Amino acid sequence: MGLDEDKATEETEQQSAGTKTPIDAEEEKQHLEEKVHRRAPSESSIYATEDEEEDDGVGGKKINLGPQCTLKEQLEKDKDDESLRRWKEQLLGSVDLESAGETLDPEVKFLSLEILSPGRSDILLTIPEDGKPKGLWFTLKEGSSYNLKFSFQVNNNIVSGLKYTNTVWKTGVKVDSTKEMVGTFSPQLEPYTHVMPEETTPSGLFARGSYSAKTKFVDDDNKCYLEINYTFCIQKEWPAEQ
Repeated sequence: MGLDEDKATEETEQQSAGTKTPIDAEEEKQHLEEKVHRRAPSESSIYATEDEEEDDGVGGKKINLGPQCTLKEQLEKDKDDESLRRWKEQLLGSVDLESAGETLDPEVKFLSLEILSPGRSDILLTIPEDGKPKGLWFTLKEGSSYNLKFSFQVNNNIVSGLKYTNTVWKTGVKVDSTKEMVGTFSPQLEPYTHVMPEETTPSGLFARGSYSAKTKFVDDDNKCYLEINYTFCIQKEWPAEQ
């Protein structure tokens, strides 16, 4: 009894003095790891309907990761604890402190969108400020394989669970809906580049013609960083290269 009482008194004194217990440190590690753990992109697109839940939380509820704090606050926390500091640096990667702002919300800026198809020059798509390209945005050959490649920059804070969604209509009827997890990214000066899984355009007489589409990039909080509403065309042959 005497040893137990002495131990309890010592733990109480440590906690009142602001000393973290091993349990506190472990909980913080788990919280940070859940927040910044990079998700590997999936190998295939997930097709969904408009009625399906956009929320990836269990049972339609989002997972609560606790109070949010700025990345600078997270990096400066426990900076005197050498082992914890090195662990955070390893987990977060090469974070540029100039890009790590003091605001909670991350900033994601898309720099370029390209369509890659074997045997063809890459199609560079200009991103309009209002997200509404005028006229046909691009033209694809029927039955051709292609990949969408995009680059983006992250500033201020970690963007968690960045997702790509794309919905396509033909004569007012939805013909395709795609959702792809891109990942979780920390702020840095160098832009990130991501190539989507390969897709193939439909072929045949009824596949040719004009389509309308909406492409969005959103995060785990359903915050949208880019939305583009556009039209494109599928025809029998590739258009002449300029």
